[in-house]
Amino acid sequence: MEATTFTELNLSPQLLKAIVQLGLTELTEIQEKAIPVMLEGRDVIGKAPTGTGKTFAFGIPIIESLDKESSQIQALIMAPTRELSTQICDDLRDLAKYLPEIRIMAAYGGQPIKKQLTALTKKPQVLVATPGRLLDHLNRKSISLSGVKIAVLDEADEMLDMGFYKDVRKILDRLPKKRQLAMFSATMSRPVMDISWLYQRDEVELSVEAAEDSQPKITQYSIQSQGTQKVADIAELIRQKNYKRVMIFCNTKYATEALAYQLGKQGLEVACLNGDMPQSERNKIMADFKAGKTGVLVSTNVAARGIDVSDVSAVINSDMPQDNDQYLHRIGRTGRAKKVGVSYLFYDSDAEERLENLIRLTGSTITSLAFDENRRLIELPQEKPSQEA
Repeated sequence: MEATTFTELNLSPQLLKAIVQLGLTELTEIQEKAIPVMLEGRDVIGKAPTGTGKTFAFGIPIIESLDKESSQIQALIMAPTRELSTQICDDLRDLAKYLPEIRIMAAYGGQPIKKQLTALTKKPQVLVATPGRLLDHLNRKSISLSGVKIAVLDEADEMLDMGFYKDVRKILDRLPKKRQLAMFSATMSRPVMDISWLYQRDEVELSVEAAEDSQPKITQYSIQSQGTQKVADIAELIRQKNYKRVMIFCNTKYATEALAYQLGKQGLEVACLNGDMPQSERNKIMADFKAGKTGVLVSTNVAARGIDVSDVSAVINSDMPQDNDQYLHRIGRTGRAKKVGVSYLFYDSDAEERLENLIRLTGSTITSLAFDENRRLIELPQEKPSQEA
């Protein structure tokens, strides 16, 4: 009989204590399938929607399998972005809260390499890294992967689609022949399957569909608005609904900065996040948003994938997403961990056909809203399909 709760997994008392303190009891579907198989040392290729608990699905077997006395890097986790790397690192440290002998570090671009070289002197057993910075360390010989027993590629499809295919292969070629490799991905793209074929042996394939109980429950709305009116409408929406934690997505760095400035003038506690900022500043902005010190985060797509901020009240698309996958990744920041979420898509009069295509191609139900003369949000009647032949 398969385990359905963490207490049935026969984990070490210290690890189980940390899990209980995090308020976790029941396993998600991907955790239920992946953890026992990974504890057996098998290679895994796991397909699961975002927000289904993938980090703990590989994090728990990693923490459980470490040799606490060793000073070598025993577990390597590769992630596509700096933000996801730091988030995974934080999650693993939460799991290792009562195991002080376990040392975990992140290595990513945008952070001074000297700081990482100092952290490496503490001999971490777990390394979370982006491929580019990890290759930099390997070329400097500041990191050795000779002791790695388990490697994980998280958000594998995203990482390989971003052009890291060759880098990932170079890194995997440096690992010991006898090691465990797990890959977790939202989609099974061709590059993901190629890496599996080249580097995995007797792998266990796991798939978690977006079933009713694991699929994000997100009520989706659209509002036609543009220019300065859109800024006023976004501010009014946030105030009327009394949203405490909102993510707003724009398509460009300039748009994020302009919108954040304008919403600030409307009296909202707002911060702006984009890829051109120094990493230390980005880390502080994300930390303040996670802690609730900032209520509104305006971002480009740098934060749209893999960042897990609990209790995001609503996601607002200030700009029409450039493709349909981008829309789904953006709105997936809310409605996580079986909570109900809500999203709003702002569009101008020229984008009606684009909106219709998005609804059709994503299978979304998006309800049209508008502000009435009293600035109250009302639901617009749905247009009936044309009866013309």
